[in-house]
Amino acid sequence: MPKPKSFTAWLKTQTDRESGIGDIARDVAADPDWPSRKGRAGQRAYLEECGAIPAAIEMFEEAWVRYEAYRAALGDA
Repeated sequence: MPKPKSFTAWLKTQTDRESGIGDIARDVAADPDWPSRKGRAGQRAYLEECGAIPAAIEMFEEAWVRYEAYRAALGDA
């Protein structure tokens, strides 16, 4: 079974989506300061510290839900 990607690596695979998740994926891909290794709480705090709008925070949380589904599909939940 393949090892699941990290959240950031998975999110960067979503950049072609025409959706809120695609928007946040493109923002993360373009942000050299994105805290890849900080986990969900650290990444959310980073977005909040950067002044992200509530819709961006909501899309970040939705992305995590989809990421967790991706991991579960690989048997890594």
